[in-house]
Amino acid sequence: QLQASGGGLVQPGGSLRLSCLDSGRRLSNMNSLAWFRQAPGKEREFVAYITWSGGNPSYSESVKGRFTISGNSAKDTVYLQMNDLKPEDTAVYFCAARQNRLALSTRAYQGSYNWWGQGTLVTVSS
Repeated sequence: QLQASGGGLVQPGGSLRLSCLDSGRRLSNMNSLAWFRQAPGKEREFVAYITWSGGNPSYSESVKGRFTISGNSAKDTVYLQMNDLKPEDTAVYFCAARQNRLALSTRAYQGSYNWWGQGTLVTVSS
């Protein structure tokens, strides 16, 4: 089961690192790994994507340059390093995965993923 952690309360400009761990040690078999987020009263939105098989990560425009997605296949863990956090980054963050590698045009769609973890809450506030 996928489990996201690392959320919390942080001041604007601060940093957090989220982790997504698979206790069943199957995440290393997935070739599409992503983070999404859902702010209060809003739709769930794409944040970042990575694949174990190489290629450049993908980011939403709102986080590009501030967030970095990475992974450690040996630890079956995917990370989201979030820097320069803003109040508008406040949301529940979810990790998602799919076995096959996704085309660039489909990475940002929730329906492209068939394995989801529970979320972790990130609150950016002074």
